[in-house]
Amino acid sequence: MGTGLNPSYFVALSAALFVIGIYGALSKKNAIAVLISIELMLTAVNINLVAFNKFLTPETFIGQIFAIFVITVAAAEVGLGLAIVIAIYRLRGSVDLDDFDLMKW
Repeated sequence: MGTGLNPSYFVALSAALFVIGIYGALSKKNAIAVLISIELMLTAVNINLVAFNKFLTPETFIGQIFAIFVITVAAAEVGLGLAIVIAIYRLRGSVDLDDFDLMKW
């Protein structure tokens, strides 16, 4: 007996998470909040990858493999992003994105 789930539920959840992530990344002034929003968008991508893999090609693991690559890139992004934020905080004393004008002429 089936569970009654279809891919549209996962796509709707993923779309909602992605839109929330885009809103957070574009509207927040705090660099850490923007990094969290980017992680939310990457999580939405992972949900899509795994859901489409389960419903379209359940005999392969391609979606899960790509999700692991996305998680790896997300971990590297968090490490590098937090290192940059900490360095700028030490230099400027703020993590406000309006204060990140180091490369302006």
